[in-house]
Formats: sequence, structure tokens, C-alpha cells
Amino acid sequence: MDLNYRKCWNSPKGSWKNTLLLAYQSLGVVYGDLSISPLYVYKSTFAEDIQHSDTNEEIYGVLSFVFWTLTLVPLCKYVFIVLRADDNGEGGTFALYSLLCRHAKVSLLPNRQAVDESLSTYKLEHTPESKNSSRVKSILEKYKGLHTAVLILVLLGTCMVIGDGLLTPAISVFSAVSGLELSMSKEHHQLTLAINAVIPITCFILVCLFALQHYGTHRVGFFFAPIVLTWLLCISTLGLYNIFRWNPQVYQALSPYYMFKFLKKTRISGWMSLGGILLCITGSEAMFADLGHFSYTAIQIAFTFLVYPALILAYMGQAAYLSHHHHSSHSISFYVSVPGLAVMTVMLVTTCLTSLVIILCWNKPPILAILFLLFFGSIELLYFSASLTKFTEGAWFPILLALFLMTIMFVWHYATIKKYEYDLHNKVSLEWLLALGPSLGIARVPGIGLVFTDLTSGIPANFSRFVTNLPAFHRILVFVCVKSVPVPFVTPAERYLVGRVGPAAHRSYRCIVRYGYRDVHQDIDSFETELVEKLADFIRYDWCQAHQDNSCSDDDAFRSNESSECRLAVIGTVAFSGAPTYEIEETVGPASVSVDFPTVESITEVIEMEAVGQNERRVRFAIDESSEADNSRREIEMQLQEELEDLYQAQQSGTAFILGHSHVQAKQGSSVFKKLAINFGYNFLRRNCRGPDVALKVPPVSLLEVGMVYIV
Repeated sequence: MDLNYRKCWNSPKGSWKNTLLLAYQSLGVVYGDLSISPLYVYKSTFAEDIQHSDTNEEIYGVLSFVFWTLTLVPLCKYVFIVLRADDNGEGGTFALYSLLCRHAKVSLLPNRQAVDESLSTYKLEHTPESKNSSRVKSILEKYKGLHTAVLILVLLGTCMVIGDGLLTPAISVFSAVSGLELSMSKEHHQLTLAINAVIPITCFILVCLFALQHYGTHRVGFFFAPIVLTWLLCISTLGLYNIFRWNPQVYQALSPYYMFKFLKKTRISGWMSLGGILLCITGSEAMFADLGHFSYTAIQIAFTFLVYPALILAYMGQAAYLSHHHHSSHSISFYVSVPGLAVMTVMLVTTCLTSLVIILCWNKPPILAILFLLFFGSIELLYFSASLTKFTEGAWFPILLALFLMTIMFVWHYATIKKYEYDLHNKVSLEWLLALGPSLGIARVPGIGLVFTDLTSGIPANFSRFVTNLPAFHRILVFVCVKSVPVPFVTPAERYLVGRVGPAAHRSYRCIVRYGYRDVHQDIDSFETELVEKLADFIRYDWCQAHQDNSCSDDDAFRSNESSECRLAVIGTVAFSGAPTYEIEETVGPASVSVDFPTVESITEVIEMEAVGQNERRVRFAIDESSEADNSRREIEMQLQEELEDLYQAQQSGTAFILGHSHVQAKQGSSVFKKLAINFGYNFLRRNCRGPDVALKVPPVSLLEVGMVYIV
């Protein structure tokens, strides 16, 4: 994936030139599967025991199904409804879940903070909630079982996308190569490609396609866009030719009457053949999943004005040709054995989540969400039921793979929640930390100690264990929490949330680093350097605020009694210096503002925390030349300089990364399933997956691991 896909264009994202360019580029990324579906839809549909009759009712019925399926699902549902449920321009299952988590308290992650709602990407709908909408929201928030059900639904959809991703490229390429085989066997009898040659050619093409992925969406899109565009123009032109050449009356099949006539005549065989018709919408989910690479308008233009009419003409042309050539369809067993089942599951998940978005995020009447769910859900359930008939013939593979992956994800998520609960209930008080000193045999050594923890408040238990076994810690102590928030990305100006732990003389800080689900985490070198810069900016800001509060005369007493756990500052792009004038402006963006937030003391308070009532304050500090004689000002400058010198000297001495090395064990009396999930499943995954030190690329010489046993 191209990490800089948002910077591919110099023109504004909303300009028509840029929109048309994005629409062109989307052809090579989004519509590949949809565009080649005419290669195998009719072959797969008539692979069953459906016989053509002279009335062409079977062909007309299939064409009617294809037309209305393409019209209702990709065009009406996705292009005009689902694409509007974007999360700051991002689409997909996680985008819908992120929207729901922000508008209702349905997330199972217990590290929610009110400060996160001040993020610029934390957008909420401001339309007034209806009475019924509020009732649905309260019911959904009240029962934790519903939270788990929503999470399982999201995981199922995500895992189905993965399962579909394994099969779709193989189906698409294999269909194209098989079509070449049929074409050459018809025109050149001596050059027929044997099936033994089709598979190696398919594998070679797949390897080449995947080898191009590392160039990014921008380049891949421009590379394949002209190919897909040429293909769409060709199949639409051939469709028009076949319509006028063989059956100009084929347009009559667009009437839904032929669908009912088809099912009435073919009965069970016609219902089973819907698994082949389903393939005409394979790839529709990509329009929503790849929304973040393009824009809503670009995808809408590309599908509505090019892809959709080209596909309709292609299917009508094929039907016109088959109406006079009843024995021209060739069956390919591969498509009969795998009717792409994962596709309908993903669409059903999207339909369910979108219905919740309609109520909770768009604040529409629940009746609209119910109608949306019943209308599109019934269509997708019809195709889903037809696909299930092929479960034993190959469709079991994507289902089994998705269930396996979903089990892994759920076990990992469940154990992570239990670990967080354990840490939250076993955290150490601030008084314990402040009491550590030479009188207890505790030494402060040079350097910076970064204690990584999932807690957003309090002292983690792994640090107390560290001090117990090694009675020393670093001169500069920073509790670092790398936290995921339910937004696609966090701007660099809002990423760092910094505060003190204890008085200034203790030289202990808390830093919460926030990432969205589309953000790429920094490498450890740049992270260490930037963290020190943010700490320095926070120190300057904090001492300036002390001067602004006019508490310089009794500064030490004030700051020693102040619990900095309730004061956190967003340190962003505003650069501070040692100059006598300091400014913190709200107009420069959410760069450096300080807001008071309540301290979280339990999981209940984390989940139930409401948004802070007060707005972010615009703060301006100005120290003019006439105040240079003020003793309090000089005292503040001296303490500021001393703290900065301590920070930079500690940086020169080196940085140690203190991480927990955990072993999780189910407590006695737990159920068999919990013991299997925790003692075997999670611990197996933890031993065989990358640890946090590998993910952060921590140098081994700087790593300190603290063993922890979690009884959950």
C-alpha cells in the first residue's frame, strides 16, 4: 500500500480535475473483479442442469437477475448509500465499526478517554437525536453482550474479506486464461491450450501481479487503469454488436417479470444457479473498502457512468448471442465448486453495520434502517442461501479460513482486555512512586527510562516489580502509552498527549501516543528523538503556565501538591524556544492546548466517561521586558533551564526501554473454553508472534524486560 497516497495530487481534493483523475485511477484498483465478471457468470449459471428452451426464458431470466442485482446492490446500495458512511474518507468494515464506537459506547476497549473527543478527526454528526434513535442507542450501550455481538460481526466481515482475497485473484486470472484457451481452441484447432498449461500460466500471472503491489496504489492504479478502461470499452462495444446482430429485443429481459418466470420454470435448479449469478457483483465491496484511496465522488462517477453501463451492455450482448446459440456455453468446474460465498457474507455484514450507522450516526428514524436491512438483506440472503448449496463442493474453504482467523482475533482481543483489567486493578498509587528515594535504598541513575504500559493513568504494576527486583530507576522517567483511537488517522499535531507524574522535581512524565487504525507507527529512532522534543516543549509550556497562573511566589509548594495526572497537554507543531515570549494559539490548529480531564480510576469510569463540558481554552502568555526584574520570573527561568538541562543530559546518557514480558494464565475455576483460549491459544500466539520489542525495533542493548504473570 502506498503510504503517501493522500499526497499523490497537487490539486485540491475537491476539484473536478482531481476528481476525474481519481475516477480514472480507480478503474485499475477498484473495478478489476467487477469488470471481468462477464467471463464466467453465464458459464457458472448454466453449469447446472438447466436446459435452454426455444422460448429463451432461461436466458432472459438470468439476464433479468444480473441486471437487477447489479442495479440494486452495487449501484443503489453501495454507490448511493454505503459510500456515504465513510469515516473521514475511509471505508470498509473497520470504518463502520469506528463510526459506531464514536457515536455509541459499544467498544470493548477500556482505555477510552474524554480527551480523544477533541481530535480533529473525531467528527460526530450534530443533527438532533430522535427519541427512537436515543432508545436504540441506550439499549445497545446497556448490554455488554451486544457489544460483543457487534465486535464478532466486524471480525467475521474482516476475516471473510481475507478469505475472499485468497480466492478472488485466482478466480479472476484463471477465468481470463481459460477464456483464452477456449478462444484458441475454436479458432486454431492445432494450438489448443491444454489444461496443464492453463495452471502454470495463471500462477505466473499471479506472481507478476503481486510483485507489482509494493509500488503502491498510486502507480498500480495508473498502470492498470488503461487496461481496464480498454477492456470495458471492448466488452460494451461487443455487447452492442451482439444486441443488434442477434437479438435487438433482448432489452425486454430487463423486466423483473422474467426473474419470477425463471424461478417458476426451473424451481430448485434455478435457485441453485443463483450462486453463479452472484458472481456478477464480485468485487462490489472493493468500492467501499478502497474508498480511502480515492473519494466518494470519484468512485461514484467511475461506476455510474462507465463500469455499470459497460457491464449491462456486455451481459445483454451475451444474452442476445446465447439466445441463438443454445449450446455455446462452456462450464468451468472451478467456478461451480467455489461460488466466491465469502462475498455475500461480507455484504451481509456491511448491510447490518450500515443499518446501525443510519440510526446512531445519521440519526435517522429506525424505520429507515429496518427498511434498508430488510430490502437489501433479503436480496443478499437469497444469494447467500444459494451459495450454501455448494458448501461441500469447495465453498467450505473460505468459511473455514474465516472462522479460524476470527477465532484467533477474538482470543487475542479477549486476552488483551483481561490483561488491561488486571493492570488497571493492580496499578500502584502516585504516593508510592513519590516515596521512592535514597531512604528506601532506591537510586536514580543517569539516562531516560521509557516504561511502556497500556494504562493511561496510574503507575503500572510492572514498574513496581522492576523497582522491587532492581532498586534503581532513571533520572528521567516517562510512562509511555501507545494507544489506538477509533479514528482512521491522528494528525502529528495531535499525536502526543503529555503531562507530569508528580511534582516537577521528580522528573517523571506521562506520554500518551495516539494512533488511528490507518496510521503507520514510527520507528524507534525517530520516536525517541521526537518524544524528547515533545517533552521539552511540554516543560517550557508547563513552566510558562505556572507564571501565567501567578503562582510564582509559592511555586514549589503549589507544584508539589498538584497531581499532574489530571493535567494533560496536547503538544503539537508549535515550537518553543528559550525566548522571553511564549504563545499558545488555538488558531494554529490543535497544536498545544491544555485542558483539565478527569482521572480514570476504574474500568467503569473509562467506559462511562462523558465528554468534557468545557471548551479548549485559548491561552496566550507574554512576558515583556519590564518584568525581567521580577524575582519570580527569574526563578521560573532558572527552574525551566535546570529541567531542560536534566532532560538533555539524560538523553546523552542513553535511553532504556522497559517493557513487560507477560505470561497469561486463567484463574482457577474458569471454564474449559476460557482455559483453552488463555492457557493454550493466547500464550501460543504470544510466543509465536512478534513481541513489542520487535514491533518497536528496540535495540537489544537498550531493552529491559520485566516478567509478569497475569491471572485473569
